[in-house]
Amino acid sequence: MAGLATTLLLRQYDTNRAAGAKVWGTDMRMIRVFGTAAVLAGLLTTAASAQIKIGAIISITGPTAALGVGYKSAFATFPAEIGGKSVTYIVRDDAADASQAVTIAQRMIEEDHVDAIIGPTLTSADYAVQPIANAAKVPMIATAPIDYDPVKDPYTFSAVQPVALMIGAVVGDMAKRGVKTVAYIGYSDGFGDQVYDALQASAAKSGIEVVANERYARTDTSAEAQVLKAMTKKPDAVMIGGSGTPGALPDVALHRRGYKGLIYGNHGMVSPAFLRVGGAQVEGTIAVTGPVVVYDQLPDSNQSRAPSVVFMKALIEKVGPDAVSPFAGYSEDAFLLLQAAIPEALKTAQPGTEAFRVALRDSLEKTHDLVGTHGVYSMSPTNHNGMDDRARVLVQAVDGKWKLIQ
Repeated sequence: MAGLATTLLLRQYDTNRAAGAKVWGTDMRMIRVFGTAAVLAGLLTTAASAQIKIGAIISITGPTAALGVGYKSAFATFPAEIGGKSVTYIVRDDAADASQAVTIAQRMIEEDHVDAIIGPTLTSADYAVQPIANAAKVPMIATAPIDYDPVKDPYTFSAVQPVALMIGAVVGDMAKRGVKTVAYIGYSDGFGDQVYDALQASAAKSGIEVVANERYARTDTSAEAQVLKAMTKKPDAVMIGGSGTPGALPDVALHRRGYKGLIYGNHGMVSPAFLRVGGAQVEGTIAVTGPVVVYDQLPDSNQSRAPSVVFMKALIEKVGPDAVSPFAGYSEDAFLLLQAAIPEALKTAQPGTEAFRVALRDSLEKTHDLVGTHGVYSMSPTNHNGMDDRARVLVQAVDGKWKLIQ
């Protein structure tokens, strides 16, 4: 309104001057004062109304939809304000397609002017979006396993446990149970490669031989052929490198073929959907996951118990009892990291500016002992994740539920 009033006064002044009328000093003073006030009001309004925009790229549909539902559900619990600033969450579906994730990221950066991105939730999409986020200086907190160099990619962070950390716990359990040989059946993509590489490295240190490396696609409807080939090696155990509902395919086929050895899963397989799809045929499967999955079974000494209980109670109230999943926890932890870093960044600049994004990145990098639902985060210039053994627990599928292995 102030800007409109100033414009009208200036137009009247121009009309009077053109007509040769005398313009009183009072009129000019009013114009100058009103004009200055309008500019100040505009600046103050911009500063006061600058809201924080957080983008989220989630695979809500597609072959990993079962995971995406979990990631998305957490946003129902997030607050509308951080550090005294209102927050807008822009959630978009990449349909488990890395090229769509890139398009979405570009739109979020160029049109929505987001201050940070949570996700993507697919490893291949994380790799595809990472260069774009770094070039635009937009902090990105990956919620799928991804390998990166924080020195070369300073705006990339991760809320997910490193694959090597998690598979190390699985191999440790194998060694305790006397496993000497293990067959691998996993995805024929980047995530499958990560799990296999971690298995190879950890197994070698424990004196366990990896005797098979069979792969299948996320979109496959069966893993029978891969299971048959793996079983010819007569392994003591089988390690599955899938995720979500497709991760159950090798498990189901192994039971159908009468395999009697141990079956292990990675942290991408632990979900309500996996248990629902696999049913009795996945009973006994041992997997590694974050503490939040068994939040109500954790001992009081576990640091993640308290935040997990608070989060899961809020989530169940909003979404329902089937909402318990590690993927909701990854979204929650990404949010907790931003929630802790934003107030410090606000001391330097306002949301919607490059200066704010740079300050936010710097603040995230200084994260120390932040207790999340999946573990404790302590970051540095050379470590943009900072998780340790506290970020992993072993669970087993028992009676259609995940049971903590003490």
